[in-house]
Amino acid sequence: MRPAAFSNFLLLASSLLFAGLSAVPQSFSPSLRSGTGAACRLTRAESERRCRAPGQPPGGALCHGRGRCDCGVCICHVTEPGVYFGPLCECHDWVCETYDGSTCAGHGKCDCGKCKCQEGWFGSACQYPTHCDLTKKKSNQMCKNSQDVICSNAGTCHCGRCKCDNPDGNGLVYGKFCECDDRECIDDETEEICGGHGKCYCGNCYCGAGWHGDKCELQCDISPWESKRRCTSPDGKICSNRGTCVCGECSCHDVDPTGDWGDIHGDTCECDERDCRAVYDRYSDDFCSGHGQCNCGRCDCKVGWHGRKCEHPRSCPLSAEESIRKCQGSSALPCSGRGKCECGKCTCYPPGDRRVYGKTCECDDRRCEGLDGVVCAGHGTCSCGRCVCERGWFGTLCQHPRKCNMTEEQSKSLCESADGILCSGKGSCHCGKCICSADEWYISGELCDCDDRDCDKHDGLICTGNGICNCGSCECWDGWNGNACEIWLGTEYP
Repeated sequence: MRPAAFSNFLLLASSLLFAGLSAVPQSFSPSLRSGTGAACRLTRAESERRCRAPGQPPGGALCHGRGRCDCGVCICHVTEPGVYFGPLCECHDWVCETYDGSTCAGHGKCDCGKCKCQEGWFGSACQYPTHCDLTKKKSNQMCKNSQDVICSNAGTCHCGRCKCDNPDGNGLVYGKFCECDDRECIDDETEEICGGHGKCYCGNCYCGAGWHGDKCELQCDISPWESKRRCTSPDGKICSNRGTCVCGECSCHDVDPTGDWGDIHGDTCECDERDCRAVYDRYSDDFCSGHGQCNCGRCDCKVGWHGRKCEHPRSCPLSAEESIRKCQGSSALPCSGRGKCECGKCTCYPPGDRRVYGKTCECDDRRCEGLDGVVCAGHGTCSCGRCVCERGWFGTLCQHPRKCNMTEEQSKSLCESADGILCSGKGSCHCGKCICSADEWYISGELCDCDDRDCDKHDGLICTGNGICNCGSCECWDGWNGNACEIWLGTEYP
């Protein structure tokens, strides 16, 4: 072969080889470095081209903005296993649609941002059954909102489930009953959601710092720090956690929209007149049990009455035995050991804590909180002191997954106490966590090593009803002290 022809052959072969490499799919990533720490054999432009989604112009986001480009290969920013993945970090496990609080309606799996439905289901969230066995009347009944309107007049009913009207495909109308319409958040002038200065949730704009207005179209004339200072209530909370701070002024979450002066008011929403009602009804004027005057959420009782809501008469027609019997209910202790009994009525402690409630203080939603303060470990809801767990979780605090990803040996090693006994011999081990015996209500703790019978009593009540028993020791409410929380240190008796 002549030299000139040989040179042309080499040029043609190298061109074909480069074209072949360019045609390799993105999921195939051969080593483009000659060794560890060596320089990349691609140019910067070629490296970025391989990390950019097809059709994107030069200068567009690399790796979908979710990773960094390393010699033509995307390294995804992963904070938890399986969150961002894919050759171009294009997949995100959390972006699948939900229906009625469940991802893929519980009838499918999330795969790269899209629901893969089980057989017999379809829809973007697998919310629609292929075959419907409901009558039209029953189906329409399931699609009615709280005002008895089918799909809020913003969608059609399909087998008891609403399909919202989104002709533009923008998904701005959504919700179980199509009750949310984010088109209400579009600014008429800029045609942006919340004017580009906030986020829309169910038709309402939540503005960023320094902006306010129905569409976040107005800018504050004071700094965010000054705005926060003006809105801070005496207890250090922004608008007492009962309102929204808008340019240094609190807009209270008024639960009575019919009146100019609502149940929540004050410069920093510090007054909550719901605290003056025995049973809350926004259309009722029954403040302070009818025996007092409500003053900024505190009852000023008439002569002859006392209590947080003026519910207790000073003179009681009941005998001490009758009074205690009325306070016991189905519990062995008056007011379930969580309150004070006066004339057959319970005052739950601590005062003002809405987590303790019920006629005999039988409901204590603090029992649903873990040591970190999270209710039902974030996997359930609390109902009268008991956790109702989501699918796939169980336990008194919904802290145990039904599926375990560790070996039995690993699990047991986490359940052993210092003396080598599994769960202190008072419970069973599941996935590295102890499940204490349900027959022994007084046993608690991470390793079932706490015995709440060790808590001191006074007047027959655990922690005198002025605290809570935590691993055998009384934790007293504010103003109370003593081993059994029997000593009041406040200036005024509650």
